[in-house]
Amino acid sequence: MSDYISDSLRRKVIDRANWQCEYCKLPDTASFFTFHIDHVVSLKHSGETTLNNLAYACPICNIAKGPDVATFLDDIRTAIRFYNPRIDSWQDHFSVDKTGLLNDKTDIGRATIKILGLNHPDAIIERMEMIRLGLL
Repeated sequence: MSDYISDSLRRKVIDRANWQCEYCKLPDTASFFTFHIDHVVSLKHSGETTLNNLAYACPICNIAKGPDVATFLDDIRTAIRFYNPRIDSWQDHFSVDKTGLLNDKTDIGRATIKILGLNHPDAIIERMEMIRLGLL
């Protein structure tokens, strides 16, 4: 399947995500940069350009994730897949404390936080502001 994403498909992805990054939950209105349509499973790994394989992602999360689908944590013999917004519930893998720190609840959450850099100091500041505004 082509990697072309039609305007109609793009709109469905954005609407489903409620106009926020499906990985870090940053609203697109809080960013100066255009958000991306991410292939959850990249084309490189035989992912398809279908609604069930696309996610709305801020540029920071999408660039950090790249075509990767998993990483290694403590045991380098076992790959841990990333959070997949099409099959996982965000609340099952992550929680946010009052300081804006994103906490993992599972290895999937930990792997995603690690590779996407979700606890970078700038990300924590953004989450603190989202909490203050009642957006998270």
